[in-house]
Amino acid sequence: MGLISNVLAFLFGGGRNVVRETAEVFRENAEKGAERNLTRQHQAMAQFASEFQAPTKGAFDRFMDGLNRLPRPAMALGTLGLFGAAMVDPLWFTARMQGIALVPEPLWWLLGVVVSFYFGARHQTKVQDLQREISVTMQRTPQVMRNLEALSKLRADSVGAADPGTDAVLAEEAAHPEENRALEDWRSSRAA
Repeated sequence: MGLISNVLAFLFGGGRNVVRETAEVFRENAEKGAERNLTRQHQAMAQFASEFQAPTKGAFDRFMDGLNRLPRPAMALGTLGLFGAAMVDPLWFTARMQGIALVPEPLWWLLGVVVSFYFGARHQTKVQDLQREISVTMQRTPQVMRNLEALSKLRADSVGAADPGTDAVLAEEAAHPEENRALEDWRSSRAA
């Protein structure tokens, strides 16, 4: 009895389990693996949270961000407002346009430069993306046309869609099967 208890104490005693420890060499402990995965997932989420956390901004920074977002909507709504004003009160609109006609040409050029710099970079990026997409689409056009032509031949209402061909063509194909290099190599190795 002492020998058996000593063996069992060796295998399972002292807070150890030699069988489990040996099995874990060959197969991962599922519970500990789940704990490691949970820890890894928590660490990844904490890292993502720290990367995407917006820095605390002061009142001035928030005000400037809001101010930077105003020009495009203001210009769009202002233009629509001018159209509305021209329809509602043409005389008032004409008087304002006469005032704009007095603006000197260099000031118009300056306004054009400011607007171009403000909107130009975004416009240029969008135009380049559009040109790239059009180029890719144009490269696909011949293949699409071939596919459409092949599909139109497969339609049930197209002429000859159900024609299986003549018996002579079938007999010719059966008399001259396609070459099969692997089969020919096998035959030659068997003959040797």
